[in-house]
Amino acid sequence: MAERATHRDRLRALEFEAFVAGAGGRLLHTATLLTGEPSQPPGSYVRAEALLRAALARTYADWDRLHGGDPYDRARRELALRFAREARRHQRPRGGPLDRLTPIERLVLVLRMYEEVGEEQTAALLGLPADRVRAVCARAVAALRTGGAGRGSAGAGRGGGTGQAPAPVAG
Repeated sequence: MAERATHRDRLRALEFEAFVAGAGGRLLHTATLLTGEPSQPPGSYVRAEALLRAALARTYADWDRLHGGDPYDRARRELALRFAREARRHQRPRGGPLDRLTPIERLVLVLRMYEEVGEEQTAALLGLPADRVRAVCARAVAALRTGGAGRGSAGAGRGGGTGQAPAPVAG
């Protein structure tokens, strides 16, 4: 019996390693975009790596419960929720491509534009109404197009946009 459990654990570890080998690069890039850290030089994205490690640890812990579900979706969901919970840590510009955006703007923009998650799915993931997701995404895109006067300026003076991350859905 112990031998069977050991074999099952080894198989689980191999499956997870294969998943990380295939999806780890994209997930790291997503984490780097979320944290606002520069992707160059290598090693300059310490917070993104920590965020990804935590998300992957949770995904691995839930690996047996995926039952044919998409592990990438699970890891991306965990990454987004962890970022939302820790958003205050990621407010200082760090020289990344999205550093002028607030954490919620970065989160919505990365999910919608980079990860191509649908509006309704993004809204459900973040616990926001779809029209709020649409507005935040439009504001973020506008801020990037105009070059923005600085981080958070895109949402200044507008009702409903506090720039703070939403309370994530329990999950």
